[in-house]
Amino acid sequence: MMIRFRRAAPLAAVLSLALLGGCSIFSSSNAPKPAALETVTPQIAGRQVWASSVGSVQFPLAITARNEQFFVAGSDGAVMALQASSGQLLWRAEVGERLSAGVGSDGRFAAVVTRGNEVVLLDAGKVLWRKALKTPVTTAPLVAGERVFVLTVDRVVHAFDALDGRRLWELRRPGDALTLAQAGVITSYKDTLVVGQGARMAGVDPLKGSLQWEASVANPRGTNEVERLADLIAPAVRTGELICARAFQSAVACINADRGTTLWSRNVGGSQGVGGDAQLVVAADASDRITAWNTRNGDVQWTAEQFLNRKLSAPLVQGPTIVFGDFEGQLHFISRETGKTQLRLPTDGSPIVGAPVLAGTTLLVATRNGGLFAFRPE
Repeated sequence: MMIRFRRAAPLAAVLSLALLGGCSIFSSSNAPKPAALETVTPQIAGRQVWASSVGSVQFPLAITARNEQFFVAGSDGAVMALQASSGQLLWRAEVGERLSAGVGSDGRFAAVVTRGNEVVLLDAGKVLWRKALKTPVTTAPLVAGERVFVLTVDRVVHAFDALDGRRLWELRRPGDALTLAQAGVITSYKDTLVVGQGARMAGVDPLKGSLQWEASVANPRGTNEVERLADLIAPAVRTGELICARAFQSAVACINADRGTTLWSRNVGGSQGVGGDAQLVVAADASDRITAWNTRNGDVQWTAEQFLNRKLSAPLVQGPTIVFGDFEGQLHFISRETGKTQLRLPTDGSPIVGAPVLAGTTLLVATRNGGLFAFRPE
């Protein structure tokens, strides 16, 4: 995975710096070798139930699940809605430009952002409006309450009316000049919009765009901008009043969104988001060592090292199982109690992009080559 950085001002210029697994790249031969896959005797049952394609996927989050449907987008501008249970195509649209961020949807409207910095809103597959932005976007928009919320790489939050595209407000806050060109955190809690603002999580009034609270996920330290970079990374996980997230290469934390306070924070590297539920928060670190923390107090429950350097995706925690994808398109199902591997299922051999997503009883993953693979654990 290539991680890029951008200058937040004035024009978000790309820096010629890349990281892989948290370490500077000098040549691909210097990268640690991935762990060999262990022999797995299936402990649970699961099977592929359908497959489709959306073209190549060059951005992190390509799938949104709403109302038993999957909304997916490909880099070339294709946007699709699929019935989760069967894979039936409900609608497909071509935006006409390459995309820089995945799709956000509330079940009716679907929003994407082009590489030309245009927000495009679709209603049942038809383009409803387009609005230009001054700064690139790498985070899928959030569509909620007939509004479209967009987080640009300079950490500015924009709100648009979903029905007519009117710009409602803009929240611009001071911050470090260097930002991470990776999908950030933008979600909701009750009547609050929740966004990542550097290493902090902020609660925002969705009607006015005013700041309501702010809590630290990490306390960045370092002698230069790169070392201090700690933007929040999607996906975050919401469970009850808690929203848990990772700050890039710095920490994993859970924030109480009712109070706007940090419940706990643990220093740990890593460049992928977290998964979790009311009992566990799970993530892999920069070496793909998996850790499970107690959601309520941050205590480590277990660690697992069978997937070291396999460039794991963010996880999905569902029932007794945790699911990760890897750089070879393998889907790994591990026990939430022990971290032991229970099942492994293949896709098309290209890297899994973003976290697995669940709608009903169907789990969907997207691959770098644009494959969509739906599975049903049993």
